[in-house]
Amino acid sequence: MLRLLRVTTASIVSFAIVVACTGWLYLIQPHSALPGPAVPDVLPLDELSRRSAVPMLVFVAVWTTAALLLGLVVHFARAERLTAGVLLALAVGAWGYFATGLSLLIVRQVPAHQAFHAAATRQAIYIPAALAGLAGALAGRRRFSSRSRSPLVLAWLVAASGLLGVLDAVLPNQRHALIGTLAPERVHGVSTALVAPLGFVLLVAARGLARRKRRAWQVAVAVLCVLVCLHLQHRFGYGAIATALVTIALLARRSDFDAPGDPEAHPRIALRASLFAATIVAYGIVATWINRMVADQSYTLHFALMTTGRAAAGITAGGDPHLADGFGEWFPISVLMLTVAAVGWLLFEWIAPWRHRVKQEARERQLTRDLVSAWGVDTLAPFVLRGDKSYFFADDESAFLAYKVVGGVAIVSGDPIGPPDRFESLVDRFLSFAHERGWRIAVLGASEHALGLYQAQGLHALYHGDEAVIETGRFSLEGRPIRKVRQSVHRLERAGYRSQVLRPGELDASLRAELEEVARAWRGTQPERGFVMALDTLFRLDDEHALFVVGRDPEGAAAGFLHFAVCRRGSALSLSSMPRLRTTPNGFNEWLVCETVDWARENGFERVSLNFAPFAALLAPEAELSKLQRLERRALLRLKGRFQLDNLLLFNRKFFPSWQRRFVVYERRLDLPRVGIAALAAEAYLPFTGRESR
Repeated sequence: MLRLLRVTTASIVSFAIVVACTGWLYLIQPHSALPGPAVPDVLPLDELSRRSAVPMLVFVAVWTTAALLLGLVVHFARAERLTAGVLLALAVGAWGYFATGLSLLIVRQVPAHQAFHAAATRQAIYIPAALAGLAGALAGRRRFSSRSRSPLVLAWLVAASGLLGVLDAVLPNQRHALIGTLAPERVHGVSTALVAPLGFVLLVAARGLARRKRRAWQVAVAVLCVLVCLHLQHRFGYGAIATALVTIALLARRSDFDAPGDPEAHPRIALRASLFAATIVAYGIVATWINRMVADQSYTLHFALMTTGRAAAGITAGGDPHLADGFGEWFPISVLMLTVAAVGWLLFEWIAPWRHRVKQEARERQLTRDLVSAWGVDTLAPFVLRGDKSYFFADDESAFLAYKVVGGVAIVSGDPIGPPDRFESLVDRFLSFAHERGWRIAVLGASEHALGLYQAQGLHALYHGDEAVIETGRFSLEGRPIRKVRQSVHRLERAGYRSQVLRPGELDASLRAELEEVARAWRGTQPERGFVMALDTLFRLDDEHALFVVGRDPEGAAAGFLHFAVCRRGSALSLSSMPRLRTTPNGFNEWLVCETVDWARENGFERVSLNFAPFAALLAPEAELSKLQRLERRALLRLKGRFQLDNLLLFNRKFFPSWQRRFVVYERRLDLPRVGIAALAAEAYLPFTGRESR
């Protein structure tokens, strides 16, 4: 009842303010003689006495006062910002439209549709509506929401406004069609030349709005406010309404755009802006000097700069009257295109996600090693010690997760490491940390038991594949099913091949060089691949966290080796790589795996983790699949040569391992294409994997 009373009182008071505002104008108009433009048909009942117009300054001052009073009413009523802004704009606009249309109908004695059509084009309707909407958006109460969708919705609205503006510029002959009617950039005069650039700016800003970027919000509001001001100087249409409503919505939901910009971007953008400006100016000076004979006045530096400046602003986009022949047509367009490209680039840099630079301090490296040793139960835990990963710690540094930023996606490697009771707050803080920087989140190699942790944060999971794990206590070479592996082992042993298990510290300089040469020869021209389940260098880890199983040929030379990460807390060895010489006999890797299992069993390790097999459940030959899954299987098999999908699966299946399902965790379904590209880049299947990324 109290809320209903408050809303009813606010509605009555607001209506009284709007009606009283018209009365104030009737009282002030006879005494107003201010210079400047006038707003016509503010008082349409006085049209016959030629006193319907009111000076712009008076009109804006009166309605600004009314808007301030409406803002106080909204604040008293505790109305939500967006609701108050939109309702006030629509209500004031509707009242002005009705009152003006009815007044014109009475005074002009014309059909109703003509009177209301004329009313729809009056500034006296839209200026009050815009001011009232702004007052509601600024004075309303903030609505708190942990997962508000308004940034994404507003980003789409701004993008649509920008796209319609660009299309309106590209299709100038269609100005009276749907695009021309709805495009908020439909203005006249010099501003017509800026239609496409302004639309492009909105398209660029929309990307940042979806990421809650404060800078993107500032850019979008500034551009839309300019467009609203341009509308106020010309006739109106649905585009004016759309522009004003989107602007009001952005102002009302301003608190949703709280992600700060990259503080290190300022000097970089300033330097690039100077370079762009110097390049455009130099281009203009040189081009006008070369074509000085087609100008209608003597060439001077001032003339060249003025000509270039007008072209950059789009004023002479239709042709420069001071330049003859074809030069006067193509030169302004070329300068405008260069300017638009430069501004677009700078805007993109201004609102782009934070640049990420991998930095590992000695203290952080030691802390992560200690935490992996103490809490790393997962077979993927040792791989977080790669040199290309950054670390995010809990408040008390008792837990952490490893990540890398690629293409604006923060890719987390496996599950968090540390006490499980710290994981929830750790993931929550990392989400906030990433969103502040404009990054999306993805987790590669998430284990099945950790899915509840991510789902509690509103994240989604997608099956990615299976990790093959040999249980050393159950593994045996006896029996017909494993006879091919047994035959390989016996054949290698009869040929004189011998294995040697060594810690990194036990390798002398010559053997290190030998192993590195084997790895280089095996890799060839391909990059070192891996991120979630591979180490970036052979000697990244110390004796506590790494192990080499070297296979020697009959002459005693290293023919290949298995490189393992040691997971002591999980009592497991995790395979990182298995390079070998091309001349090794078939079954060499199978033999080394069996040698590793024997050593692990004797030294108290319960598990040996082999290769991760992507989409193993889909690629398994005996799997029962739906029609869609069969289609996915065929598509995956086509990637065989590039990613060795079924080869890894067939190799792993020889040892009859247990399978541990792994997942990709992501925020939104629309993020999946970006996450897929970023994941491939992180694993070095795509070229853009530099240490400095977004």
